[in-house]
Amino acid sequence: MTANSVPVYGLVLAGGESRRMGQDKALLQRDGQSQLARLVRLLEGMVDRVFVSTRAAQQADPERARFSQIIDKYQQMGPLAGILSAQEEYPQADWVVVACDLPNVDESTLACLLAQKSTKHPFSAFISSHDGLPEPLCAYYRCGSNAVLREFADQGIHCPRKILIRSDTHLLEQPDPHALDNVNTPEDLADSVLEVRP
Repeated sequence: MTANSVPVYGLVLAGGESRRMGQDKALLQRDGQSQLARLVRLLEGMVDRVFVSTRAAQQADPERARFSQIIDKYQQMGPLAGILSAQEEYPQADWVVVACDLPNVDESTLACLLAQKSTKHPFSAFISSHDGLPEPLCAYYRCGSNAVLREFADQGIHCPRKILIRSDTHLLEQPDPHALDNVNTPEDLADSVLEVRP
C-alpha cells in the first residue's frame, strides 16, 4: 500500500472487443478463475483500490459486474480510452495499468514495477523482451500524466506505446522475460496457460 499522500490505484483493462481472439479475453481461465479476476486479485494486495476498465456495453457482464468499474468515456481510442477515463475520474491518483490479456503477469512483476517506479517521470514501464520498446499495458502512470496523454490524443495519437516512446518514460528491465507475453489470437491461446471457460 502507499505510504505517501498520493493514492495508487490499479486498473485492469478489459474493455476490448477481442476481435482477433474471437471470444472475450477477460473471461479466459487460469487456475479456475477468469483472467480478469486473477489480475484484480493480484493488484488488490498491492494498491489502494482496483478498478476494471470496460465499455458501456460490457457493464452488465456478470464477471465485470463483480468489481468496481470505470466506463470508457471515449470511442475508437483502444486502451488509451480506459487509461484516460480512469485518470479523469480519479485525477488525484497514480495508476498501475495492466491489460487483461497478459496471462504470465505475476506478483513479482507487479512488485518490481511498484518498487522501481520513478517519482519524477510521468510513466514507468518495462522494456519489452521482444523488441526493446516500452510495454505500456503493464506500466505505472503518475498523477498528472493525464496532460501528456491528452496532448497526444488531441494530435490523433492513440497508441499508448507510441506515446511512451515519445515521452519521458522511466524504463525498467523485466524480471521475467515472458511475464508480458500477451494472448491475442487462438494460436496464442493454444501456446499459453489460459483455457476457455467450460
